[in-house]
This record gives sequence, C-alpha cells and structure tokens, in this order.
Amino acid sequence: MPGENLSRDEARERAALLSVEGYDVSLDLRSAVGDADGEPRTFRSVTTIRFRCNEPGASSFADLIAPGVTAVSLNGKDLDPSEVFDGARIALEDLAAENELVVDAQCAYSRTGEGLHRFVDPEDGEVYLYTQYEPADSRRVFANFEQPDLKAPFRFEVRAPEGWTAWSNGAGELTDGVWKFAETKPISTYITCVVAGPYHYVTDSYSRTFADGTTLEIPLGAMCRKGLAPHFDADDVFLVTKQGLDFFHENFDYPYPFGKYDQAFVPEYNLGAMENPGLVTFREEYIFRGKVTQASYEARANVILHEMAHMWFGDLVTMAWWDDLWLKESFADFMGTFGNVGATRFKDAWITFANRRKAWAYRADQLPSTHPITADIRDLQDAKLNFDGITYAKGASVLKQLVAYVGQDAFLEGARRYFKRHAYGNTRLGDLLSVLGETSGRDMTAWSRSWLQTAGVNALTPQVLLADSRVAELAVLQEAAESHPELRPHRVAVGLYRLTEGGALERYARVETDVEGPRTVVADLAGAEAPDLVLVNDDDLTYCKIRFDAASLDTLLEHLGDLTDPLARALCWSALWNMTRDALLPARDFIALVLRFASRESDIGVLQMLHAWTHTALDRYAAPDWRETGGALLAEGALRQLRAADAGSEHQLAWARFFASTASAEPDLALLKDLLDGTASIEGLEVDQELRWAFLGPLAAHGVADESVIAAELARDDTASGKRHQVRCLAARPSAAVKAQAWAQVVESDTLSNALVEATIAGFDQPSQRELTAPYAEKYFAAIDRLWQERSIQIGMDIVSGLFPALQDRPGTLAATDAWLAAHEEAAPALRRLVLEARDDLARALRAQERDAQAG
Repeated sequence: MPGENLSRDEARERAALLSVEGYDVSLDLRSAVGDADGEPRTFRSVTTIRFRCNEPGASSFADLIAPGVTAVSLNGKDLDPSEVFDGARIALEDLAAENELVVDAQCAYSRTGEGLHRFVDPEDGEVYLYTQYEPADSRRVFANFEQPDLKAPFRFEVRAPEGWTAWSNGAGELTDGVWKFAETKPISTYITCVVAGPYHYVTDSYSRTFADGTTLEIPLGAMCRKGLAPHFDADDVFLVTKQGLDFFHENFDYPYPFGKYDQAFVPEYNLGAMENPGLVTFREEYIFRGKVTQASYEARANVILHEMAHMWFGDLVTMAWWDDLWLKESFADFMGTFGNVGATRFKDAWITFANRRKAWAYRADQLPSTHPITADIRDLQDAKLNFDGITYAKGASVLKQLVAYVGQDAFLEGARRYFKRHAYGNTRLGDLLSVLGETSGRDMTAWSRSWLQTAGVNALTPQVLLADSRVAELAVLQEAAESHPELRPHRVAVGLYRLTEGGALERYARVETDVEGPRTVVADLAGAEAPDLVLVNDDDLTYCKIRFDAASLDTLLEHLGDLTDPLARALCWSALWNMTRDALLPARDFIALVLRFASRESDIGVLQMLHAWTHTALDRYAAPDWRETGGALLAEGALRQLRAADAGSEHQLAWARFFASTASAEPDLALLKDLLDGTASIEGLEVDQELRWAFLGPLAAHGVADESVIAAELARDDTASGKRHQVRCLAARPSAAVKAQAWAQVVESDTLSNALVEATIAGFDQPSQRELTAPYAEKYFAAIDRLWQERSIQIGMDIVSGLFPALQDRPGTLAATDAWLAAHEEAAPALRRLVLEARDDLARALRAQERDAQAG
C-alpha cells in the first residue's frame, strides 16, 4: 500500500508540467468468465494518452497498479517495462512538447471493491463487473495521470464475453464484437466508469424544454443483477430521478451536460454510491428484498439526488486537489436533502438530516482527528480517510447555515455563476467564496475563516432570567472545547415552548438572531411569557450542540413525547443523545426516555435512529453491572411496542427488528424461533426473508441456532444477500473455535471479498461475548501494522476499525492502545488516525460508564 501513495506536492508539480488532451482506453474483459489462467485473474488494458509538456526535456510519471506490463512506448519509442515500471508508476523521461504514451498492461480483477471488481453470483454462477475508483483506483484498470486536476476527454472500448452488455460514461454500441463508447467531456480519472455483465437493464427517458425553446433529451437506464430483478422497483428510481432532474435544472440553470443517465446497483459495493457522470453506481442494498420503512426509501432518494447534484458539483466543476473535497461532497450532501424536500414525496427530510446526518458530524467533529472542512490533505491515504462526517455532514450543515446567513436566492445564484464560470475546470475554496460574495454582498472571508477553516463544534445553552412569570432576559451562551476554542457566528432561531391545558408542548414564540461571542442577549424575547422549554437552534438553522437550562431539561424529561412539532422533537432527542455521549446524562436515563417516549414518535426515521442510539447506550455507555438489567428492560419494552403497534405498519416492523436485536432471555429467543418456524405469529407482521435473517442473527449469537440451522436458512435463500447473512451468523456463534476461525479468515488470509470481510467482522464482535473475544485485543495490536502494509487501503480500514477491541471496555485496553501508539509513532498517518479515533471512542465510553454508575 505505501508504494502506491501520491503526495499533494507531487500532484501539484505534475499539474504544473502537464496538460492532458485525451485518453483512448481499450479493455479486454473476456477473461472474466471461465477458468483463470493463474492468480490473480487478469485482463488486458491498452491505454493511449495524448498530453502536452510545458517544459520539453523534463521528466514525469504515469500511474498504473498492475501485476504486469507487456509494453510501453513514448512518442513511438519502445521502453523496457522492467526499467520504467515499478508496480505503481511508469517513469517518463525526456518529454516532448506534445506526447503520446501507449501502455499495454495486464491488470487484476478486484475482490476488494477497488478498481474493476469481479463478482460471481452464487445463485446462478453469473459474473458481474463494475469499477469504483475514488480517490485513486482507476490506475488499477488503465494507465493514467491519477489526480483530479488533470482532466481530459475519454474514449473507452470494451471487449466482453458473448451475451454480455457493457456500459461506460458515454453512450455505447456494439460493433464487430467490441463495445465502443462516445467520447466524454473533459472529466477526472476517478469518475470514469465501466460496468459489464448480464445485468437486468430497464430504460426510460427524461425530456425538458427550456425557455429558449430548446429541448434536452436524456436517456435513462437502471440496472441490477438478474437475481435482484424481481425486487427492483425501477419505476420509483426513475420517478425520483426525473424529479431531481427537474429540480436541479430549475435551480442550477445549467443543462445536464453528460448525455445519458444510467444508474447501476452493483454487488459488494464499499460505498453508498459514486457520481460517475452518465453512469452512477450504487450499492445494491438500495434494492429492497423485503419490507422496509419509508426511512429506507427516503434514504435511497437522498442518495440518488446526492449523486445527481455531483453532476454539477464535482463532475462539471471539480476540486483541484482533495483539500477541497468539501466543494463537491458538502454541496451534494446538502443538495440531497434540499432536493428531497423540494422535489420528492419526502417533505420531512430535514428532520432526518437533523437527527441522523448531523449525528455523524457531531461524532466526527469531537474525535482527535477532526479537521477543518477545508482539510489539509497531504496524500492519497489522507484523502481516503477524509470521506468522513466532517466533509459530508458537517459541511452540509454549514451550508444550511450559510443559506440562512446569505439567503437562499443569493446562495443558488452563486452556484449558477460558479458552474458557468468554471465548467469542465478545477477550483479551490476562493473560487466559490468569490461568487458567493458577489451574489450575497457579504464579506465571505470572515465566515469562511470561522466555519470552513477551523475545527470543532460549539455548544449553545439558553440562560433565562424570569420576573413576574415573564422573561426578564434571555441570553444564549456559546462554548467551545479547549482543543478547538473557536467561537463562531451562528444564525439561529430561539423557540419558546409551553405546556397547553391539553398537555401538548407547543411553541408560542420564535425569534431569529445572530449569536456571536460567549454571550448573546436575545432582546426580542424580553417580556415573553415564561417558557417551559427554550430550544436554541430551533428549526435547525446552524451547526451546534444544543444544551438546555435546568428548567427546560426537567420539562423534557417529563414531557418529551408531548412536543407536537416533529423537527423540534428530533432536535431534542439529538441534544439528549449528545449529552449522553458527553457523560452529562446517564445512559440509563436516556434508555428510560426511549422506553417512555419512543412509542409516541411519529417519524419512523427518528424512531429507528433512537433504536440505534439505544443499543450504543446499553452496549457502550451503561455501567457494566447494569447492562443485564437494561437489556431486559429494553427487550420487554420492545416486545410491548411490537404487540401494540398497528398491524402491518412500518412502526411494527421497526419494533420487530429492535426486539430481535435486544432479545437475550430464553422466552424472547423462543419467540423469535417460533416466529421463524411459523408456530407463532403477530398480527400483521410478515416475516419475509430479510426479517428471517434479522431474527436468526441473535439466535446464532446466543447459541440457539447452530450451523445446521444457518445452513438450512441459506438453502432457503441461496443468494448473494443470503451468503452475506450466513457468514455473519456463522461468525456470531458463541464458540472459541468459531471466533478463531473468523479471525483467521479476516486477519491471516486475504481470500474473502470485501463484502464477506465486512460480514465476518460484523458477526465476530458481539456485546454478549466479551469474554470470548477478550484474547483478540492483544492479537489486534500485534497484527494491524502488518495488515496495513499488506492489504488494500479499503480492506485495511475495514479491519483496523472493525476489529478494534471496543467491547473490551476497560482501562487496560485504553493503556494497550496508548502503548501501541507510543511504539508506532512512525506508522502511516492514516493508520494512526484510525487507531486514535477508536481510542477516543473507547475513552468516551469509559467516561460515560462512570457517569452512569454514579446514577445507580
């Protein structure tokens, strides 16, 4: 892995020297089927690059990661591959003003989701291929200059096995056995794409007539594996796609520039999706094999719109280097929710954003690895780790705050100018600030310095002085962590709530104000009737941790379920969760709130988020000697709500899944088994295949379902999805031999695909099996440096994060982590970052456990 890195300085030097005129890439993928001719299985890749050099006679390099290179020629001169290719780079000496490089290579199919991934469907033996490159894995498929600011047009051609279809960024046609694709607009290497195989493919079209009378026609396509075709609701995918295209054309005033719009749902995908222009790829889990809640459909729509926004933010206009990754990801994350609310049926998507998306940001922004939204990305390993909660969710939150600060019209007009001014080019922070300054009339420099160039999250707390049952003075106190002391300007709404005679908790006053410095008086609220609850950051305009004054907290502890506004309720849940994470609220108190009020939560996404947080509260933040009690209370409460929920409702489904995940007592496990066997039923609850696996997981983890039971379930669901579930369940069994085998499969062998590595890790570490996995803490620290050297960065990240002994939550594990960090100061910065983050989570858990124990 280390030899494959590329530094920012190297990229800048190469960008100053070279400009690329175009690529021709020919891939022969017929080797994807049949017996392999040795390992790794390879395919032929022939690339021709035409490029200019600003300093004739200078030297540079091209990027390629491949098992072998057959031939290299530069400007008609054959070069010896053994002399110019080192496994990751091709040395280019004595460049001319105009150059042509031809590289004939044997590249490897991937099992890690990086490069050209090859998947064999266990259901029917069919082979499926797709590429995934970001940030720098196109060099695993063809020779190139792998950096975002060396854009160029691409022409791809693909030879595929007979009966297959191939797709790329441009429209394609099959000619004499070769798929030839239209030349692209100038794009970066990391968003080129090839998909090939016997995919199930559905088509549609989009048409839009502009004010000048011209009409834009966009062919639409959507594809998935044949085995998923019966579950593929392409009509809904196309519906959201068309709604998104309407929305972005109305708001961006720049026609979609990349011709067709295909969307491929592919197996064993590491990400949620990838914005390859004309050929967006998604993880196939967005095709739902069983009943899911509306939160899942909303999430899929959000991802569709997120990737679509990238066609403008990221593909049309691209950051010069990964320092400004936020220029595309923050905007796409914001636009995903903005578009969901503005164009689709998911009008409450901002609630999901406040409750779920920002939770990711708050966690990331309190880790030792937190960084400004505009980050310092030294190399590609840094870039890979910066696809994080800061770049995405905090960035989007800050843009939401920016819209409140400058106004929506000025914000969108700035985007329009940005696209037109920098189309097919590369940008930096200053380019965006310039157009926003023009359209808003505001000085963006100070705003940028506070919000984009500093790290950390502020906490806002109301301070209320009352006189004669009225507000004498209401102030907002702003705090920052010692490690990141920046106090920022916040545009906030402050809401006052009171209990009505009917028992509802409703807002009766709201004021928008600018919070600056440590204390800001909200003068407009003086004289208002005394509130029962003060909610700073009402309507979720800014990015902050919400705190409460004592009276407001008392109100919430008794009346949280009485809040009638769903966004306000979601904000309060989020604030209480942050207090739990910060050891200000005992975990058992948060669990008690969930048991008392979650049944009244109308928003299904919020309810499912509460279930996830409650698991963390019990497994990580509760005092060890209370976990058994807390687990029993949760299982009892979940079963009660499962039985009380409306038959067939999505709330019933959510409670069924939560009950299964909390079940540990014999009667609860017996009920799960009976529901699987069909000897018990709950009115309206359809135990479909996905729910069967959800029930089987805890049965395996608690030793009720053995290998034969799991094998029988796989026989019932002998699919790619079933295989992943089977692997997870097998690794979850409470046996020392099982844990040893799972560890060996992930750590001592690299034969598992990325998806099966993920499934094995998910099964390995069970909260009820702390004693079984305790011996692996020492083994973890002995292995991770080697693993980081040997594995791809994606698999390395999965193992280092996934197998950290987080459930060995005692001071000794913290000490062992510190010892590893002290002994490995020279380890790869990306590896150290992952370990530091895991250490911080562990330290936070120990503080929370100590706080919870005090409440016992």
